[in-house]
Amino acid sequence: MRIALLEDDPSQADLVRIWLVGAEHSVHVYGRSRDMIRELPRESFDLFILDWEVPDMPGIDVLAWIRRSLNDPIPVLFTTAREAEEDIVAALGAGADDYIVKPLRKQELLARVEALGRRGRPKARGQEKLEVGDIVIDVSRREVTRRGAPVELTQKDFDLAVFLFRKLGQLVSRGHILETVWGRSADLNTRTVDTHVSRLRSKLGLTPEHGWRLSAIYQHGYRLELLTDPGPSANDGDATADAKEKAS
Repeated sequence: MRIALLEDDPSQADLVRIWLVGAEHSVHVYGRSRDMIRELPRESFDLFILDWEVPDMPGIDVLAWIRRSLNDPIPVLFTTAREAEEDIVAALGAGADDYIVKPLRKQELLARVEALGRRGRPKARGQEKLEVGDIVIDVSRREVTRRGAPVELTQKDFDLAVFLFRKLGQLVSRGHILETVWGRSADLNTRTVDTHVSRLRSKLGLTPEHGWRLSAIYQHGYRLELLTDPGPSANDGDATADAKEKAS
């Protein structure tokens, strides 16, 4: 998973980062609440881990901002030295999905992170199969069919398809896609993502006339949607978004 960690104690942040990276997660550490809030409109994550006691803005206020400002229901794990019942109730009431009291213990933290990750994954029929609309992705066999016909995809195009379908309806940044599909940091050339998305849109027919929309969101990333009523102007919206991306 791609995780955003808010922790102002450098030694604690480094320790948690090491634990999470060792469990094959990608971690972005923020020492200031306002730095995190500044980046969130153009970044995307699978999980937030928020410390309560952050000097410039309490973590519970960051949690409130996340729930108010982000449309996607990304899981939030709250960490704090506070253990009073009223504090736990306040955090959960503000929108936290789980709560863990410091000092943090490695195995407990990793178990809670894994549990929240499972909760955030879309349900599919069968453990390794994604079936959405007219498209079936067999993850274990690395096969894709559309309307029953096989679709040939490169390795990276297949990995990208799995990622986008698991994030159906969610806005995902190019950096998020790069780290998940290519295993690279977000500061590398993101045009690679644009090229593969365009090819995937064509191969899988992810266009409004086929009941899909794979939209380029200006200065952010992409969103894949299954449409119930595509509408005559939907395709024009995608073309406009793509044109803006190419001009940027």
